[in-house]
Amino acid sequence: MTRGAGLTIGVLGSYGGRNLGDEAILTGLLADLREQEPNARIIVFSRNPAHTRVAHPDVEAVPWEGVSRTDSALVLAQLDLLILGGGGILYDKEARRYLRVVRVAQERGLPLLTYAVGVGPLSEGVDTGMVRETLASATQVTVRDQESRMVLEEAGLLNPITVTADPAFLLEPEDFPAHLLREEGVPAGKRLIGMSVREPGRAAERLDVDGYHRLLAQIGDFLVHRVDAYVLFVPMERDDIRHSHGVLSHMIAAERGRILHGTYSPQQVLGLMRHFDLAVGMRLHFLIFAAMVGTPFLPLPYAGKVFDLAQRLGVPALRGVEREVEGPLLAEVDRLWDEREHRSEATARRVAEVCDQARGTSQVTRAVLESLRARNLARVGA
Repeated sequence: MTRGAGLTIGVLGSYGGRNLGDEAILTGLLADLREQEPNARIIVFSRNPAHTRVAHPDVEAVPWEGVSRTDSALVLAQLDLLILGGGGILYDKEARRYLRVVRVAQERGLPLLTYAVGVGPLSEGVDTGMVRETLASATQVTVRDQESRMVLEEAGLLNPITVTADPAFLLEPEDFPAHLLREEGVPAGKRLIGMSVREPGRAAERLDVDGYHRLLAQIGDFLVHRVDAYVLFVPMERDDIRHSHGVLSHMIAAERGRILHGTYSPQQVLGLMRHFDLAVGMRLHFLIFAAMVGTPFLPLPYAGKVFDLAQRLGVPALRGVEREVEGPLLAEVDRLWDEREHRSEATARRVAEVCDQARGTSQVTRAVLESLRARNLARVGA
């Protein structure tokens, strides 16, 4: 247990997996913690500690997957607080893996705080029970969207639940120079459409891969001809590259498509979004990034979290992806292009509100940190 000036804080989430969305969450979360607790020692539980240490050299990183309870306890014994989240980690089959570590922490009496965590879908008894029982003893529970709050309430959690917003909304963009686009094969002087495609995953297991690849290809072709644009696919994690190639293979105007190949930080990709005239995508954080820099965007929802984002920002979101119905989607893309300037002011207002909600997680965290500092000072004085 810490006895010095700074607290020792553990952060457990889906980090180190080379997913730009998860890394954006960690970047925003760490920046918030550093602002509140500059002298803190921060230990990140990571899927790939070496990657996390390179990306965030001011933190320590340790593995958690496949680690024994004894080894986990040795690290947890050093902490004053364990933060769970943010991001979507509490869902069927995955929640139990994270909560195994949390339970070891709670057996040691370690305070737990959930940081704008994403929850659901939860339908399996093992995961639902573990979430309910584990979070029941949390010091504070904050979630990133209304859907997560409803899932926790349906799971039987009785704690007060604070809805904030995704920590990625705390990021600041870095410049993405035009020459990097040239190096990626995007010619100068052309309109540019950003597109994000992902695998179905557990949130949309019934999604027909070839079917939605063809649908997205139709959207890409439509925009190429509608606005004389190039399409740049932005992989948010490694497997997105394969699915981007799948969409590109079905495009008639495939020569107008490019796939981003360089390795970039979340802040750089956020800066890249400024180059797009329009963004169409499935990945949540691709859409968040577009919203943050004012790029008009159309969500292609495959999960509740994407619908929640669209609802919060007042942006239309159609279920055309899983139904593979191109007519309504192409009509909405066409409408978005025509109304993009008209919609921008209202969307910007909503984005500012959500950014404020993201900062609301800090207010909850601050109260917990102040309490821990006071407790430690009292122990030192005693």
